[in-house]
Amino acid sequence: QVQLVESGGGSVQAGGSLRLSCAASGRTFSTYHMGWFRQAPGKKREFVTAINWSGSRTYYSDSMKGRFTISRGNAKNTVYLQMNSLKPEDTAVYYCGAVLNSRELTTEREYSYWGQGTQVTVSS
Repeated sequence: QVQLVESGGGSVQAGGSLRLSCAASGRTFSTYHMGWFRQAPGKKREFVTAINWSGSRTYYSDSMKGRFTISRGNAKNTVYLQMNSLKPEDTAVYYCGAVLNSRELTTEREYSYWGQGTQVTVSS
């Protein structure tokens, strides 16, 4: 069992930056692949970025590539999402997810565990 808690959300003006964190419980965090998804009001949850268990591979949605960076600190059981050059369309609730075995880290249904989400609001 893995419990995930996101933090770091807030309100920022367009062009600003935020760093989200996802803290995981459990001693096997380093064996899980991790992902970030987001859901805007009235829209489906969409893939943002993912990182494999070792941190050696990362995946990004095309619209976030170059602006967002995912990283993980296995010693701290935490995965991070650095978001730069934020746009109003980035406004959403951001969720982190964990999956033990998967080759489809961009797919929401692959993930076994989810956090409660953290709100990010970008104003123009």
